[in-house]
Amino acid sequence: MLSKAETDKIFAAGGMVLSDEQYRQLSRYCELLVERNRSVNLTAITDDEGVAVKHFFDSIYPFTLFELPKGASLIDVGTGAGFPSCPLKVWRDDIKLTLLDSLNKRISFLEELSQSIGLEARCIHGRAEELGKKEGCRESFDIATARAVANMSDLSEYCLPFVKVGGIFAALKGSGGEEELEAAKPAIKLLGGRTEKVINYTLPNGDGRTLIIIRKLTPTPSKYPRNAAQMKKKKLGG
Repeated sequence: MLSKAETDKIFAAGGMVLSDEQYRQLSRYCELLVERNRSVNLTAITDDEGVAVKHFFDSIYPFTLFELPKGASLIDVGTGAGFPSCPLKVWRDDIKLTLLDSLNKRISFLEELSQSIGLEARCIHGRAEELGKKEGCRESFDIATARAVANMSDLSEYCLPFVKVGGIFAALKGSGGEEELEAAKPAIKLLGGRTEKVINYTLPNGDGRTLIIIRKLTPTPSKYPRNAAQMKKKKLGG
């Protein structure tokens, strides 16, 4: 991990100040990530600066761009190595965090990480298209988030079923996010959502990003999410 001074400089670019304890937690996170990545495919980014900018800064900064209610319940869908939600939990310990991933090895890593750095999180091994229909998960969260390569139409179908009416789906996308959003608007409407905000921002290294906030206005019809084969066969709203 970069030194505290170097890390502080990166976070200052987003108007953020890390406490000594938060820096300690992120340092241990970086250490575990690199160490476990040798045996489990967690990330292609393992250099200190890359982890600090592309994982830690880019997991926290987008959530400073809109109001994140105190004590909000949040599910990270397809969380992988815990991005964006675990760094966010370091920054905002008040959120009630659920981590969902379909690969058990990643969930094992997240359980170890949570214990090691003192994060309180519920870790679930499962598929979003199945959990999104189950009582206790469906329409149970204030916020669903995902930082994934899937297109916005598919991501919305995976994530919006988890969100309470009145809650939001926060999608963290690359610089082409607005084009994806335009194509996904029919799907978002079918799922009960409406685009509330689109915010373009830049990482300290110059990479472009897009934050898309979808507000859940009405309950998601019970037939969604569809299974993976159905989703692959026909794009929702297409």
